Amino acid sequence: MDLSFLQVVLWLIAGLVSFYFSIGNARVWTSISVGFFLILFGELLPHALPFLPGTGVPQVEAMGYIIGTISILVMSHGFQEYYVFSRTLELEGNKVYVYLTTLGVVGASLVFILINPEPSEETLRAIRIVGNTNWVFLSLINIDLIRKIYLNVKDSPISKGFLAFMIVFICIFLWKGSELYIQVYSLDLPSVMDAFPLRYQISQVTSMIGNLFASLSVGGTFLYLAKLLR
Repeated sequence: MDLSFLQVVLWLIAGLVSFYFSIGNARVWTSISVGFFLILFGELLPHALPFLPGTGVPQVEAMGYIIGTISILVMSHGFQEYYVFSRTLELEGNKVYVYLTTLGVVGASLVFILINPEPSEETLRAIRIVGNTNWVFLSLINIDLIRKIYLNVKDSPISKGFLAFMIVFICIFLWKGSELYIQVYSLDLPSVMDAFPLRYQISQVTSMIGNLFASLSVGGTFLYLAKLLR
């Protein structure tokens, strides 16, 4: 099986599991699960274009990268909300607002892409670098935030679920961090690749392994939490 296709299949499963989890559980989980669900589109659109309508359309590829960035912002907001909830047991808002706000941000991003010139290769590369930068630094922040949440809920049945989320973000850090390293140092350009083949290969393998384990750990974590919250 082609590895890129396997990654899409795994994120499809992880995305559907996380979205189903958002529907069946309390409001405090909504942003977290919706954020992980959006990774499905962030991975499908850029990496599985041969299987989708719009093959080779730069706007479609750009939207995939942008949705990927939106996903880390949404889930990070969700973990911030859960941290406040774990300290105060107070929660504001409605689940519907989370869905509508997320759709609104995605829609606004689509309009932005459509009213601007067709993204060039340089533009797509810049979008990817911005997105991966967000992923790398917010993953580190989320690991620390989840650690604090765990300390607040360590006596509850769901505490181990947050330890699993820490593993998820470690995998994501390896995945996105390796991609960012390749992009910043242009290791994917033939001339640079030939000069530093080992660095490129190690980064590629690390990114691939991080991606696979991230998708597996996301799906596994939400299934585990669903069992605990049943």
